[in-house]
Amino acid sequence: MNMARKRVDHVGIMVRDMEATIRFYEEFVGLTLKGRLTHTNGVIELAFLGFGDSDETEIELIQHYNGELPVEGRVHHFAIYVDDVDAEFARLKQTSVTFIDEDITTLPNGYRYFFISGPEGERIEFFQR
Repeated sequence: MNMARKRVDHVGIMVRDMEATIRFYEEFVGLTLKGRLTHTNGVIELAFLGFGDSDETEIELIQHYNGELPVEGRVHHFAIYVDDVDAEFARLKQTSVTFIDEDITTLPNGYRYFFISGPEGERIEFFQR
């Protein structure tokens, strides 16, 4: 049986304000804008964000697709792996970010996480194994 390597390539998030959302992900999440373009249909705007010097896209922002989808149709959450969840929690507490969790949660297997709210109401999890 041929088992091709698979992985999640990126998460697409529908947005109302591309500029504000790009600023949010750069400033608070630590992503870098990798590229922007207008779809071949001439209407949809796309922005691709990733970490550091990598060419990988982790998040794709989509504007003008369909503003009628319910909030849960956008995305429930995505997780950002961090080496030190305590440091990320402390760093973000010094900002204007909206926290969903008041404290860091520790699971029985030792994994630790907390959630913040993105500019479109999406949940962003900071996760440490």
